[in-house]
Amino acid sequence: MPELCKVNMGFAARRDSWILEHYRPFMKKLMTLSILFACSFGFISNSFGQFRKIPAEVTEALKSRYPGASNVSWKDKISVFVASFDMGNGKYQARFDENGEWKSTEKEITKDELPENIKDGWEKSKYADWNLNNVYSIELPDNVMQYRLQVSKSDVQKKNLLFNSDGKLLRDNITL
Repeated sequence: MPELCKVNMGFAARRDSWILEHYRPFMKKLMTLSILFACSFGFISNSFGQFRKIPAEVTEALKSRYPGASNVSWKDKISVFVASFDMGNGKYQARFDENGEWKSTEKEITKDELPENIKDGWEKSKYADWNLNNVYSIELPDNVMQYRLQVSKSDVQKKNLLFNSDGKLLRDNITL
């Protein structure tokens, strides 16, 4: 009986060796094709990300609100249309609904341009020891101003902090 086990073990080892030898190249090709397919699908979905045509009301609303806008590009975010544009020395993003109603405008600003009460609010928050990466001012209807601070403690720990114009922390969202 022990001899029979040795024979079967030898056969199993040869069979496994044969399988590995013949199927390994096939598996490598399959993995490569799978990765290429996944990457190409991501590229195609980003290339053709615009699902709807930008309504004329929306483009006219941008021209009316920001007549000096240049290098305008549009994105359809399903619930709003986002226009990215340059004006003066700044880069902006304005959001409009499908009827052309303005929802908000965001502008990247420097830390020095940040109002003192926002700096004070950040310094008093639990994120005061985090690195300040980017700062944005957000104009909302009825002359409401908010500020979004992108902060990080490490490559993994990153947050978007949203402050009102009084320096009160409204939200702290995790970001990727």
